Amino acid sequence: MPQNTSPLPTPHSGYHWNRIPRRFFEGWYYRVTLPEIGQTFAFMYSIEDPQGGQPTSGGVAQILGIDDEYLCRTFPDPNRFWAAPDRLALGHWRQSGKPQLLDPQAFDRTISEGYQATETWHQGRLKEPNGNFAEWQYAIAPVYGWGDRQSTAGLLSSLQIFEPGWQILMAHGHATGYINWNDKNYEFVNAPAYSEKNWGGAFPSKWFWLNCNAFDNEPDLALTAGGGRRGVLWWTESVAMVGIHYRGQFYEFVPWNAEVNWVIRPWGYWRMDARNRQYRVTVTGTTDLPGTPLRAPTIDGMQFVCRDTMRGNVTVELWDQAERLIVRATSDLCGLETGGAPWDETWASGCGLNF
Repeated sequence: MPQNTSPLPTPHSGYHWNRIPRRFFEGWYYRVTLPEIGQTFAFMYSIEDPQGGQPTSGGVAQILGIDDEYLCRTFPDPNRFWAAPDRLALGHWRQSGKPQLLDPQAFDRTISEGYQATETWHQGRLKEPNGNFAEWQYAIAPVYGWGDRQSTAGLLSSLQIFEPGWQILMAHGHATGYINWNDKNYEFVNAPAYSEKNWGGAFPSKWFWLNCNAFDNEPDLALTAGGGRRGVLWWTESVAMVGIHYRGQFYEFVPWNAEVNWVIRPWGYWRMDARNRQYRVTVTGTTDLPGTPLRAPTIDGMQFVCRDTMRGNVTVELWDQAERLIVRATSDLCGLETGGAPWDETWASGCGLNF
């Protein structure tokens, strides 16, 4: 049966660093989509080796903005990063002083460059030396967390067995506020919003991702799907999942309850088919756009090892066990990504149970 959903906080919302000196990163992803203009803003924050003193120590803030344009700033001092261990709250800036959550007006008045984010608020400003600039402030009203407040990767997310951990924090929500992108202001009310995070001591060697909650004529539909080759203790495995929130229900296809298959080209085509005992889903993503290279954590620090577009095409089709169509929906505002290596040929594989 589909699972009831709840807007309450998801697991793993807090900061995972346990202060043990080892290779470590944590990353957060916030996104707002503006369907009326066909654009999306994706904000990516990361902290690496927060104990300091390492070549990789420090933070990075990246934004994928209008027409997949890219803005990036580094924050080399990890001591000016903060995050709450028990809830979703984080920030990083250049100013001296105690890093902590500030009143929005105080942040606006005193922080010349940086960001702060929680489950219900997100603001910041960044400026590159070439003059590219972004400033944003918006409130977030969560609609769907992830299932009934569950871990995206199941029980294993709670144990340091595989790396990295991955958690969808908010599969769907509504954002109200503004984003100024290179001196053009975009105001929005109840725009589709999304957030996720990952953490650990390693990144998958190869991965793919699809995400959309701005479907044509289906305002209560949210898709997150992806897969990768990850480390588990002393071996590696290829895993993938599809998660759909639709009209108050959660449809989950993961290796321990479903069969998941995928065919992913190095760029331009994503196809996933999954089934469990009650449902079947097909997800197809395509793009003719070139995508934008983004930085992601590697053993050697942040490197351009993935490619994204926020303007991909996607079709989702979900059936029940009697082959009755539950929903068929399309969008041209889907986030599509491939990352890692090698991507010199199509990746066709599968995982999970056999039905």
